[in-house]
Amino acid sequence: MEEKADCSPLLNELGLSPFQQRFPWLGGDLQTLRDTFISENLPQGKSVPIQIPVPALPNGAYSSGHLLALLDLPEDSYSLKGLVLLLHGLGGSSKRLGLRRMGFSLLRAGFAVLRLNLRGADPGRNLAGGSYAAQCNSDLEPVLRRARELSEELGRQVVNSTGSLPLFGAGISLGGTILLNACFGTSDSQKTYKPVLDGLVCTSSPLDLEICSASIERPRNRFYQKWLLKRLVQQTIVDPFGISESEKELLFDVTKGTPLALTIREFDSAITASRWGYKDVDDYYSKASPLHNILKNGFKLPPTLLLQALDDPWVPAGTACDLALNKKYSDLSNLNIIITKNGGHNGFHGINGCWGDRLVESWFEKLISNLNSN
Repeated sequence: MEEKADCSPLLNELGLSPFQQRFPWLGGDLQTLRDTFISENLPQGKSVPIQIPVPALPNGAYSSGHLLALLDLPEDSYSLKGLVLLLHGLGGSSKRLGLRRMGFSLLRAGFAVLRLNLRGADPGRNLAGGSYAAQCNSDLEPVLRRARELSEELGRQVVNSTGSLPLFGAGISLGGTILLNACFGTSDSQKTYKPVLDGLVCTSSPLDLEICSASIERPRNRFYQKWLLKRLVQQTIVDPFGISESEKELLFDVTKGTPLALTIREFDSAITASRWGYKDVDDYYSKASPLHNILKNGFKLPPTLLLQALDDPWVPAGTACDLALNKKYSDLSNLNIIITKNGGHNGFHGINGCWGDRLVESWFEKLISNLNSN
């Protein structure tokens, strides 16, 4: 599939060279794990906490609550280019290194950044009961409305501004899946549909949950699955709003009082699918996979960039490769796909820092240029 990794026309437009991995982070696994092994001293700005009200979960187990978002502003907030809503991946939060580094890159480029903690992520664990899912539109709709309000408020502060700032979205791994699903969260089927975002980037994001679940269960990924599940179970059991007795039985060995050795699929079956109103895990994986909606309703997407590496050990690249081929036959003019030979899962650590962060910044710069020329 390596020939499919040639995306030089778009990279040329963005002013970027093809990705080159950096020693010693060679290969998909080391690219993936680099941010776990290495810490970076990123500047600590003054984040403004914003609580966004969200409704009860679809199964009614938890009442309404709030999600915590952190608003970061660059030093020169009077010449802002736009507002970027950043979403973390599975088991993550606004504190994860990859998310903070991407946010810092965007701040330096003149963007305001809103780092969202999804339901159940800490900080913000005490504000809403339950957990998030790959499709959690009832949580995302109020978030997107508040983000749009913020883009309008910030736009009024910008020198020579004629209106609100553009609102962009960037999702890491499952965060990108969630944003993609939010773009299809309306029943409006007409092509007059107005996208909820002015642009979107998804890095290493699952498009088919069934395929990704099977991938993470491969024997070679045993370490990854154990690490992810430890975080997911911990987020679940420390819920200050409690969990049901039936959920406890599904998560714990009641005789030993220790967590059961689950798979991601079993966790989604026991927790995610039922909490979010799906019949079962198969129903959840089918309906919460954005691939089918992309192929059927691609016109609803804002200008969107998908970044995927062929050596991603978590998310198989075949789905993105097939989607790139489908662009020739479907109405996917707003969809752009960059597939690299290397980069791992949300790695893309190159010779001059994180190449993926520069790609995100360049994509939003391109979209702003397009908006200004129209």
